[in-house]
Amino acid sequence: MPKLPECDFTPPIYDGPSKEEVQKLRGEYLTPALMTYYKEPIMIVDGHMQYLYDETGKRYLDAIAGIVTISAGHCHPRIMDAVNEQNARLQHTTTIYLHPNIAKFAEKLTSTLPDGLDVVYFTNSGSEANDLAILMARAYTKNYDVIALRNAYHGGSQGAMGLTAHSNWKYSVPHGFGVLHSVTPNRYRGHFGYDDPEAGEKYALDVKDLIERGSTGGIAAFIAEPIQGVGGIVEMPPGYLKSAYEYVRNSGGVCIADEVQTGFGRTGDNFWGFENNEVIPDMVVMAKGIGNGCPLGAVVTTKEIAQSMTEAIHFNTFGGNPVSCAQGLASLEVILDDDMQGNSKRLGDTMLNGLRDLQKKYPCIGDVRGKGLMVGIELVEDQNKTPASKLTVDVLETCKDMGLLVGKGGFYGNVLRITPPMCLNEEDIAFMLEVLDEVFAKEAADV
Repeated sequence: MPKLPECDFTPPIYDGPSKEEVQKLRGEYLTPALMTYYKEPIMIVDGHMQYLYDETGKRYLDAIAGIVTISAGHCHPRIMDAVNEQNARLQHTTTIYLHPNIAKFAEKLTSTLPDGLDVVYFTNSGSEANDLAILMARAYTKNYDVIALRNAYHGGSQGAMGLTAHSNWKYSVPHGFGVLHSVTPNRYRGHFGYDDPEAGEKYALDVKDLIERGSTGGIAAFIAEPIQGVGGIVEMPPGYLKSAYEYVRNSGGVCIADEVQTGFGRTGDNFWGFENNEVIPDMVVMAKGIGNGCPLGAVVTTKEIAQSMTEAIHFNTFGGNPVSCAQGLASLEVILDDDMQGNSKRLGDTMLNGLRDLQKKYPCIGDVRGKGLMVGIELVEDQNKTPASKLTVDVLETCKDMGLLVGKGGFYGNVLRITPPMCLNEEDIAFMLEVLDEVFAKEAADV
């Protein structure tokens, strides 16, 4: 069996409720809507950088990072020092008073973005940030219609659910008023493939058509993830966002980049996912990796657009909380100081090359895609690209048994999502590839 790389961290002995007791309490007192991975759920009680530990002390390589949330590493010492210091001094005031943390964090955060994107609204989550971005866009443009993408996921609140075009994440309640959904620019399953150099421009024509035929002709906003996360690591083709942004701006709308999963250096080549597409949005929405695990999100926009929010009172009780901002600022400083973007680029290239070698060995690997440390492996049953949903679950199970935790996504649940903390190393990548090789070999033998 592949062996996890050496680690000098030893977790404390766990002396809390047993896994069975926790399962019983969860079943009795928590909503049944909560889901778990695995036939036999695991209980995680400790974390150290790229590793997680269950109640028995078993160690796992975390290749999903709390669903693309742990950016700098679990319980990073430098981040924990900043959080603990702030927790001991002041936990909460709200923005009705001045506090240095929110101001310092906003200054540092905007320094990573193009000139002009220099006003920050802090929130508690990505869903909340997306809701706010659409509110701002409508207030600024005085238009109502919004264009999002099919297969996109933008959050679980009622407003963000309307932006989401993925029936697995929708409830039968009123939502999505004024939201139009354009075709997904998926080069693996769509009409225009990887071999078409004009795929991006061709897919973007559907945005133009929606504006002309599905809307009033005046658009408030266009929102898109540079790489769809929950949708199965679907990259925007070259030229797509550039053309789509042009159509939207010509109709009076603003362009929103949802960087909740793609931001903070994860894609390797650039700090922000939109930079890989050679565009500059009017708003950037961020969460997850912004706080390395704390409830934190933000919308960054221009002074002109932000001014529209002064027409009424907008207030967020916990947005910009001193502890959250301390953790966000420390996380950002660690990501920059330790060149985690560079690490994502180097290790991402190694991982993608290794996965493409596995693709040549195993026909069930239909597509390998992504950038940096945001990678998807789409599993299929045959040459017709029939989604291999059951196989994906089996792979997850076997990986877990071997000490590797990966995620899954895509409409059919047939895409393995690999999005580890950006602090992992070459030995971790080698372990991951070795585990996946063994797992696919086993599953292929069982077919």
